[in-house]
Amino acid sequence: MAAGRARALGLATRGTTNPNRLRRIDRWLVGTPWVADVVRGAADPLVVDLGYGSSPVTTVELAERLRVLRADVRVLGLEIDPERVAAARPAAAPPRLEFGRGGFELAGRRPVLVRAFNVLRQYPEEQAAPAWRTLLDRLAPGGLLVEGTCDEIGRRCCWVTLDVGGPRTFTMACRPSTIDTPSDLAERLPKSLIHRNVAGERVYALLAELDVCWAKAAPFAPFGPRARWAETVRLLADQGWPVLDRWRRWRLGEVTLPWSAVAPARPAPSP
Repeated sequence: MAAGRARALGLATRGTTNPNRLRRIDRWLVGTPWVADVVRGAADPLVVDLGYGSSPVTTVELAERLRVLRADVRVLGLEIDPERVAAARPAAAPPRLEFGRGGFELAGRRPVLVRAFNVLRQYPEEQAAPAWRTLLDRLAPGGLLVEGTCDEIGRRCCWVTLDVGGPRTFTMACRPSTIDTPSDLAERLPKSLIHRNVAGERVYALLAELDVCWAKAAPFAPFGPRARWAETVRLLADQGWPVLDRWRRWRLGEVTLPWSAVAPARPAPSP
């Protein structure tokens, strides 16, 4: 990770973004009690949106969506590219919503929650864990990091949720009507897992089992893709996979499991 002027750690992303691209992750943040409670109970409800891209739209949306948790929540959008920061500042509404220059060092701030999407995709696999640690070391006590990847319009997403002790959960979310099989989400696995979708790895086994369950859930197709996804996840849980959420989340096209269910079986290659 390179350090530029003002010690902003990291590299600029491609910058592509779209309105509502991160609506699935935002809905999960607000609707998952153990995550939402971190924001609700924070002494200082500061949230950082890291690497928001060429437009601040998804940061603006995050600030609006988090207000249902606390009216005084503050969101800080951080970008390494100073031109992106300057372009975003007209959308600021201090103190509720601000923009600044920063990277993995989080501009010296101590947020209770960091959302970092499509940030690590450009890095080698072996740099994912050090980037996680850099971010985790800068969280406020009890804080969380949510790091992942999604497609350009937010219909296929995967993310990892971490606390200071490391990864806690892995979530997949999609619009079920846009997939042929659940393994279509493999292309959106986070950097820590995308190279592990091979035989012998846990995430490969998960995706394979989801495809089997999807096929078995075909009789639910007349009730719509969301009903078929929910039945797929129910069948997955019946096979012994430690699914953490319940039917209400499944109907949204989601499934969350403990990180241990997908953690790489082998260490990342050395740099």
